[in-house]
Amino acid sequence: MKDEMLKSHCQACESGVGVLASAALHEAMRKLPDWKLDEEEKSMSRAFEFKNFYKTMAFVNAVAWIANREDHHPDLEVGYSRCKVTYSTHSAGGITNNDLVCAAAIDQLSGE
Repeated sequence: MKDEMLKSHCQACESGVGVLASAALHEAMRKLPDWKLDEEEKSMSRAFEFKNFYKTMAFVNAVAWIANREDHHPDLEVGYSRCKVTYSTHSAGGITNNDLVCAAAIDQLSGE
């Protein structure tokens, strides 16, 4: 399934992208083990750590490139040697396939 995520692209949110059902979401999350769901299963996040500010910013720029390419944008919390990435499809009110596609692409950046 993660390979499928990496081959997929985001759908336009205007096309009525729906929130994933809990069972489908939990199945997909097994392919993204470092990502964590919030208590309400409305967002997913992952924290990344780096050796220095330069590597952190290189990662942030790569995430921005993915977000621009997919037209699906995460919330980022950035510090000197860390970045927390959070995805939720706000227009759908929860997690959609778009969030999974982007999370898989970001995992690929970190070599996973």
